[in-house]
Amino acid sequence: MYAITIPEPGGPEALVWAEVPDPVPGEGEVLVEVVASAVNRADLLQRQGSYNPPPGSSPYPGLECSGRIAALGPGVVGWAVGDEVCALLAGGGYAEKVVVPAGQLLPVPEGVDLATAAALPEVACTVWSNIFMIAHLRPGETLLVHGGASGIGTMAIQLAKAVGARVAVTAGSPEKLARCAELGADVLIDYREQDFVAELAGATDRAGADVILDIVGAKYLERNVRALAMNGRLVVIGLQGGVKGELNLGALLAKRAAVMATTLRSRPVDEKAAIVAAVREHVWPLIAAGTVRPVVDRTLPLAEAAEGHRALESGAPVGKVLLLAPRS
Repeated sequence: MYAITIPEPGGPEALVWAEVPDPVPGEGEVLVEVVASAVNRADLLQRQGSYNPPPGSSPYPGLECSGRIAALGPGVVGWAVGDEVCALLAGGGYAEKVVVPAGQLLPVPEGVDLATAAALPEVACTVWSNIFMIAHLRPGETLLVHGGASGIGTMAIQLAKAVGARVAVTAGSPEKLARCAELGADVLIDYREQDFVAELAGATDRAGADVILDIVGAKYLERNVRALAMNGRLVVIGLQGGVKGELNLGALLAKRAAVMATTLRSRPVDEKAAIVAAVREHVWPLIAAGTVRPVVDRTLPLAEAAEGHRALESGAPVGKVLLLAPRS
C-alpha cells in the first residue's frame, strides 16, 4: 500500500507519499481500506517531530478515517467485511489501509456520505468526552468555545445547542464568526479586536461561562479563570499558546471552579472504546436527524496532504480539511 510518511521532521514538504508494508489486523482489530482521512493539529505536531504516536501505533499521521472493512482479526464480532465505517485512530489514517481496534469503529451515520464521515470521529469524540463526559455541560448553562470555527469548535457549537446550552465563541474574523452564528452560536467574540472576558461578562450579566473549552493553553489560562462562572469548569485540550502559565488558586477557590486538561490520542484502548460507544449512543442520532452535521472546508487528494497541512497552518479553514485516498 501507499501512505504519507515522515522520513525527517520538518515543514509540510516533509510529508512523503511512499510505498510501505500492508498492516495486518491482530486480536480484536480490523483492517480498513481507507476512503478518506482528515487533517488535525496533532498531525502537524507529529510532522514537526514534537508529538510522536503512542507505542505500538502506526507511524503514519492521521487520527481518523472512513472506509470499508477489508479483513477481521481474531475475536472480532459485530462487524463484517465490506461494512462502511469511520474510526478513531491513534495514527495511520494517512494511508490506503489502516488497522483499528474494533471498539474504535463507528458506523457511517445516516445521511452522511462515506468520505464526509471521515470528518466526524476525532471531533465528535473530543467534544463529547470533554464537554459532556468530563465537564458535564447541562441545559441552560453557558459554554465558551475558543476557536469556534475550527473542526472542534464547529462540532462543539452544534452539540451544545442540541442539549439546550447557550454558546459563546471566539474566532479571528467577522467571516468566521458569521459561520459560527450559522451553526447556532449566541455570543460572537473577535479575539483580535475584543477582550473575551469583558465580552462574556457583558453577555451573561457578569455570570461568566459554566464550561470553557480551550485550545490555547498557557496564554489564556489567567483570563479563562476570570471568565469562569461559579462552579465553572475549564477544560484545556490544546497548547497553541504555550505550556506554562500562572494559575491563581485563590480565584479558583472563590469560584469553586476546576481546571482540567485532557488528551485523547494516548488514552488506553478501553477508554477510547467507552468514548466511541457514548458518541454512537448520543451523537450519532443527532447527526442522523440533521440536528448536527459535519462541517468540511475543503477536500484534497491524500497524496497532497502537505497542502492540507499548509491550509490548517494558515488558519483559513472553517471546519475540517479532508484527504481522499486514491480510488475513493
